[in-house]
Amino acid sequence: MPSLKDLRNRIASVKSTQKITKAMQMVAVSKLRRAQAAAEAARPYADKVEAVLSNLAGAAADGGQSPRLLSGTGADQTHLLIVCTGERGLCGGFNTSIVRLARDRANSLASQGKSVKILCVGKKGYDQLRRTTKNRSSS
Repeated sequence: MPSLKDLRNRIASVKSTQKITKAMQMVAVSKLRRAQAAAEAARPYADKVEAVLSNLAGAAADGGQSPRLLSGTGADQTHLLIVCTGERGLCGGFNTSIVRLARDRANSLASQGKSVKILCVGKKGYDQLRRTTKNRSSS
């Protein structure tokens, strides 16, 4: 049976752990609020980018006056996959899911006889795709 001193030490230890946990929660809440504020501040920028892109897409759909880069050639022999992965810590599962989806899509397109090019945004995705798709060229 533990002594009274052991029980007091245990209670003090638990209280100390509770204080540390509470402080960590407060830091996490602060970081979450900051991230939400940054996302909300970026909303007007995203809306403007969407308007510009829809304007470009509308101009490309109008007819033969648009540049070939925007309107395309009509051929779908070559496909470009843009793979965007996270760079920060604790993104392993997120990055793995994205890479798996890109690899499956590239394999399905290759099985249809299409040419596939991969453009990676983020070093983590590039490294994973480079390891798993050695026989294929990735940009």
